[in-house]
Amino acid sequence: MSNISCIISRMEKGDQTASYIHFEQTATLKQIVASVDSQYVFFYTKHPSPRPGEYAQQRFLQLAQATGAVMLYSDYYTEQNGQPVAHPTIDYQLGSVRDDFDFGSILLFRTDILKKVVSDMDSDYQFAALYDLRLRLSREGLIFRIPEFLYSEKEFDTRLSGEKQFDYVNPRNREVQIEMEQAFSAHLKAIGAYLPPIFKNLRFQDENFKTEASVIIPVRNREKTIAEAIRSVLSQQTNFNFNILVVDNHSTDETTSIIKKMAQKRPQIIHIIPPRADLGIGGCWTHAIMDKRCGRFAIQLDSDDLYINNHILQRIVDTFRNCQCAMVIGSYQMVNFKLEEIPPGIIDHKEWTPDNGRNNALRINGLGAPRAFYTPLLRQIRIPNVSYGEDYATALAISREYQIARIYEPLYLCRRWDGNSDADLNIQRVNANNFYKDKIRTIEILARKQLKMGNEKKSL
Repeated sequence: MSNISCIISRMEKGDQTASYIHFEQTATLKQIVASVDSQYVFFYTKHPSPRPGEYAQQRFLQLAQATGAVMLYSDYYTEQNGQPVAHPTIDYQLGSVRDDFDFGSILLFRTDILKKVVSDMDSDYQFAALYDLRLRLSREGLIFRIPEFLYSEKEFDTRLSGEKQFDYVNPRNREVQIEMEQAFSAHLKAIGAYLPPIFKNLRFQDENFKTEASVIIPVRNREKTIAEAIRSVLSQQTNFNFNILVVDNHSTDETTSIIKKMAQKRPQIIHIIPPRADLGIGGCWTHAIMDKRCGRFAIQLDSDDLYINNHILQRIVDTFRNCQCAMVIGSYQMVNFKLEEIPPGIIDHKEWTPDNGRNNALRINGLGAPRAFYTPLLRQIRIPNVSYGEDYATALAISREYQIARIYEPLYLCRRWDGNSDADLNIQRVNANNFYKDKIRTIEILARKQLKMGNEKKSL
């Protein structure tokens, strides 16, 4: 028996035929493992194939034997304009369950475990087989990252990071997403973290609020957009009273003076400057919801976005009342600074379903916007004091026990422009963001396992 086999992704097209190795198909994986007789097997998943560095295969094998890992991956270089650019990856953890996790294009598997796992596959996937494979492998042993740049691959996708992040909500990918959800739900059931659609009830009448709804706008240095955002709230027509809590996080441009002038004219605008200077977006939100002037429902609007019409607050509050839910999440339309629609257009997160939304939410990197919360519950849970992923972490924590209602029509215009904080991030920042969200998912999976175990004990 040899030590290593290598299976390379290929696409060969003739006049009338095409032959390929497609790792996303279950049938292909079964064919591969049936033919492998080595202790370890490489998958080269990208076409054209990546170029291994000097002694890279030997390094993979050395660390596979040293760690006993069932799957290994490494950092790598991308070739851009003929030059190598470092592309580090991040460590795999319990919550690294999103289907677009960046492993790079060279994977090493322990063949005995690979054969065992593939033989157990009982779904005939066309798109989700490789995803299903690594979820199953994670239940068998260690998935290990080698923090060394062991190969180079060509980079053909030159889009900005802010454009790539919405690929998973593209309607053209719906078939793919359905299969990914199926594989992931099976994984959650296997590890004891799957939650059935059973939720705690809420009674809004138990709480006394002078104001029914508050729009919360955290802001720092948005002199170009903050006035428009506030005016889009003031234009709302409702059958209830509402205010605007603008949390000015120590702006250094004209933002503060703009808010101050507007607040002097309209008592609905409450200008808050936190006493602390160490707050992220989440910290600003918590500061606002703990304010006694915050209404029964806390509704989000970013400082550079706009409500799409003057009935949005009414629509959101009506949804709360009709569904008796803990949170409402809407949809939004992507536009440029001139408010012209840009790809991918409407972001509606239709992958959320009443039966499985809170489970599937762990697989993807966002849940949509605008977000609105039942304030008393949000005061209990609190929002993490960070400026990325704070909304995702909070929504997952709420969905663990409470119902989240969805509105699939666009409620606000989300402007993509150079001033956006996530318009174009370097790989280090992207990795830091993804690692944090994976950590959020790790926390949530552990919490849901604890919840299930507690519920099972109560039922005995």
